[in-house]
Amino acid sequence: MTQGNSATGVVLAAGAGTRFGMPKVLAADGAWLRAGVAALHDGGCDDVVVVLGAALVDVPAPARAVVAQDWADGLSASVRAGVSAAGDAADFVVLTTVDTPDVGASAVRRVLAAARRSASGLARARYGTRPGHPVAIARRHWPALLDTLSGDVGAGPFLAGRDDVVAVDCADLGTGHDIDEA
Repeated sequence: MTQGNSATGVVLAAGAGTRFGMPKVLAADGAWLRAGVAALHDGGCDDVVVVLGAALVDVPAPARAVVAQDWADGLSASVRAGVSAAGDAADFVVLTTVDTPDVGASAVRRVLAAARRSASGLARARYGTRPGHPVAIARRHWPALLDTLSGDVGAGPFLAGRDDVVAVDCADLGTGHDIDEA
């Protein structure tokens, strides 16, 4: 199956950040949000969506905001809203989280290129032995992904159940650690 190349980047930023003490979209006076949008845009995404929920903020250009009304249901609601917002024009979604501010454009570019080259259209960053963000998923997988989403879990179970996800080493580009405590 031939796949196109257009990509929508999605910053998952809807959560309340309970362990962190506030919604992470507000962290560092919005610097994490700006970093996530820049990473996706500069990393090759044609469109960038920020999924909001617990806190509603103005998103930096060129991103557009989408509100996950059911954000309190957990990460699954954010992924669902982001994938849905990608619309019919995108061939890939590239997912990242607002709480991984050291994931930059180079990681996005590397993961997206791997997904575009692969037969599966699936690629995920790895930092050493640990999987992380960004994650690139071709359109043909979106229905199966959406079917697996539940509660406070994102694309992890969908990806873990497959043997055709390209693992893309990004340890030379950053830590990929999500920040859970202030």
